[in-house]
Amino acid sequence: MSAEPIPTELPAEKQPPARRASEMVTIIRTSFALVEPEADELIKHFYAVLFAAAPETRDLFPTNMEIQRGRFLRALVHVVQTVDRPAELTPFLQQLGRDHRKFGVIAQHYNAFGNALLSAIEKFAGPEWTPEVAAAWSEAYGLVSRAMRTAAEAERGPASWLGRVVDHRRVNWDVAIVQVQTGQPIPYRAGQYLSVETPRRPRLWRYLSPANAPREDGVIEFHVRAVEGGLVSRAIVAHTQRGDTWRLGPPMGRMSVNRESGRNVLMVVGGTGMAPIKAILEDMSQFGENPRVEVFLGGRNFANLYDLQSLRQMSYTNPWLNVVPVVEDDDGGSGAEKGTLADVVTRYGAWADHDVLVCGSPAMIRATVSRMLVAGTPLDQIRYDPFTMD
Repeated sequence: MSAEPIPTELPAEKQPPARRASEMVTIIRTSFALVEPEADELIKHFYAVLFAAAPETRDLFPTNMEIQRGRFLRALVHVVQTVDRPAELTPFLQQLGRDHRKFGVIAQHYNAFGNALLSAIEKFAGPEWTPEVAAAWSEAYGLVSRAMRTAAEAERGPASWLGRVVDHRRVNWDVAIVQVQTGQPIPYRAGQYLSVETPRRPRLWRYLSPANAPREDGVIEFHVRAVEGGLVSRAIVAHTQRGDTWRLGPPMGRMSVNRESGRNVLMVVGGTGMAPIKAILEDMSQFGENPRVEVFLGGRNFANLYDLQSLRQMSYTNPWLNVVPVVEDDDGGSGAEKGTLADVVTRYGAWADHDVLVCGSPAMIRATVSRMLVAGTPLDQIRYDPFTMD
């Protein structure tokens, strides 16, 4: 790779010959498919180049980079998948740019990020790294960095908020409900998620979804499951105390219900993916009329459906809402549907006339979306967020 830095926007005299957007998309996706099997090593190379070229960026990240590498990979995959859908990609990048303000990312860092990314792709593409491929990735990264930088520079709100833990209770051996009150309300919408940093795990930011619609008193409820190897989640569940101070980043995500689409809604929910769904349902309950909503709430066993009763109570006062519990392991005594969420939901059909929201672990989202697409659910009617779970 040339030692000359690759700018986020190529000067006019250095721009490659004009190409149709579809050609750039094809080149990006084809070359990424070539290197994706070695994605883990590619991301490690990216950070090695970045930290060597811009050593000050190392302090923006935690000592343990495992989660950060996975998060960056998901962001990269999401960009590749949506590079031809600017109406979906641009808001994601704008949110990402505003979110990066909390790290102290400045304009100069974007060139270093771009050069490190292209260096990594070039290394693993080998002889397939041609001038056309290099130009396509330069062009694509220019679009990405421009959207992120413009949004970050235009933002006048706080880069982050401080909040105090006002309640912490364990509802299961591995699940806790935590309430945090901020000094000023965070302008999130029901269904969005926030990054949080806790005092016991500094610089280890994790994404959590509020389980309530915004309140005037600034109280936000989070549902947290302690996952195996989860440094932050385990600390939150086991050790968070009232009075702890959390730092919270800007809201992200586009999970929502379009009440004007004319379609009914299917919500497929696993584990603590219930949090954003509960917030959306709470927000919808403020309206007199709503589309009909079917919620399939899944867990490995009935005990995992830790907040099922609150959803059922919501359904008692909102006739447009129906809740279906789903468990993988059951002796038949609970009355729940048996099977994985992907099995049970597609057993009911393709849901082709519904808007679909999917919330849960990455594995659950992948399995459910894949099965629904095979069953005939239109892709443009399925919505999920790439960062809701780590």
